[in-house]
Amino acid sequence: MTIAVVGWDGSELSPKAHDLLRRAALVVAPEALARRVPYKDAVPYDDLLRALDEHLEHGEGDAVVLAGGDPGFFGVVRELRGHGITPQVVPAVSLPARAFACAGLNWDDALIVAPSGPHDLNRVVNACRAHHKVGVLCTPGVGPGEIARELAPTTPRALIVCEDLGGPDERVSHSRMGEATTRPWKDPDVVLVLDPLHRPHERSWVGGLRPGPREWALTGDDLPAEVRAFVVAKLGPRLGDLVWDVGAGTGEVAVDCARLGAAVIAVERDEQSCARLRRRVLEHGVKVALTRGQAPPALEPLPDPDAVFVGGGGPDVVAVCAGRRPRSLVCTVKALEQVPAVYDRMREHGYRAEGVCIQASQVSVLPDGRHGLAPSSAVFVIHGVPAHPA
Repeated sequence: MTIAVVGWDGSELSPKAHDLLRRAALVVAPEALARRVPYKDAVPYDDLLRALDEHLEHGEGDAVVLAGGDPGFFGVVRELRGHGITPQVVPAVSLPARAFACAGLNWDDALIVAPSGPHDLNRVVNACRAHHKVGVLCTPGVGPGEIARELAPTTPRALIVCEDLGGPDERVSHSRMGEATTRPWKDPDVVLVLDPLHRPHERSWVGGLRPGPREWALTGDDLPAEVRAFVVAKLGPRLGDLVWDVGAGTGEVAVDCARLGAAVIAVERDEQSCARLRRRVLEHGVKVALTRGQAPPALEPLPDPDAVFVGGGGPDVVAVCAGRRPRSLVCTVKALEQVPAVYDRMREHGYRAEGVCIQASQVSVLPDGRHGLAPSSAVFVIHGVPAHPA
C-alpha cells in the first residue's frame, strides 16, 4: 500500500499523476481544491492525518493526497513525514514560482515566508522591512491589507497581489500600500513585497538571503569594536526581528544588526550623525529606517521592537523602551555613577538586569620596537531581559 501526494497548479495533470489517481482506492484533498480539481471522486477532509490513518487501518489500497502547487514547498509532505509517512510525490509549479512568473520577476534572490496565522504577522513584516524582495504566502490575518498597514509609513514598498493562481479567476494586481489597506481582496494566494529603490548587488550563489557578513563589529566612531560586538551579541538580531537603535550616532550598531538579517529602526537627533549614518547604510547595502528626532518622543509612533539598544538618552529612555517589552534591552553608559539608575529603571519595568565593564587594550608598537598596550576608555554595558517572559 502506498500513499502518494499529487500537486496541482491548475494545469493538466501529468500521465503519472493520472495513473496514481486512477489506481487509488482513496483520493483526498482540501475542500477548496476538491471542488476545483478535475477529478470528481476527490473527498474533502478536515483532518488529513486522521483520514489516512483510518484508511491505512482498514488496508483498503493506495491513497492519493491532492495538494495545491508544490506539496514539498511549505506543503503537506512535511506534515506526512512528521507523521511517519514517506509519500511518493508528484510536484507541480509552486505558488511563489507562479506568482513571480506572473509578475515577470526573477525570484532566486527572493525571501519566501509562510506564516501559519496572525501571530506571525510581526515577523513577516520585519522580514519585509529587512529584505528587498519577499514573497508572502497568504493566510487569514496575514494578507496584503495587514502587511501594508504594518509597513506604513516607515517602510515604503510596492505590492503585487496574486489571487486565485492557476484558477479561473487568476488576477495579478499592482497596488500602492494605501490602496492595499482598503481594497477588497478575494482570497489572495501570494503577496510580493518589493523595495522599489533597491539596487541589485553582485549575483549571489545562494537563493533567498545573501550569505552573512565576513565580519561584524566593524571599526567605527561611537563605540570600540569589542564593546559593539558584545552589544550585538546580547541583542541577538535575526531575520524576523525588529531592532531599535536609540541614540544611533553614526549607526554602527544599526548596520551590524541589519547585516545579520534584522529589520532596524535607528533614532538619532543630530543632523550630521544622520548624514554619516545614511552613508554607512549605503556603503554596506543594508536596510535601516532612520527616524530623526529626540527620544523618548520620537519612539512613540514606532512599531514595537524585539530588541533595543540605547546608546544615548539615559535612564528615562531606558524606561520608555522597557515599557514596550522587548525581549532584549541593552544600554551603554560611560560613567559608573549612571549604572544604578539604569538598573533601577529596568527592574521597575520587570527586567532582570546585569552589567559588565568592558575596556579593551590595543597592541601597539613603541618607538623602540617593543610592543605595548594602549587602553581605551571603559564602557559599562547593562543588559536586561524580562524576568517573566511572555
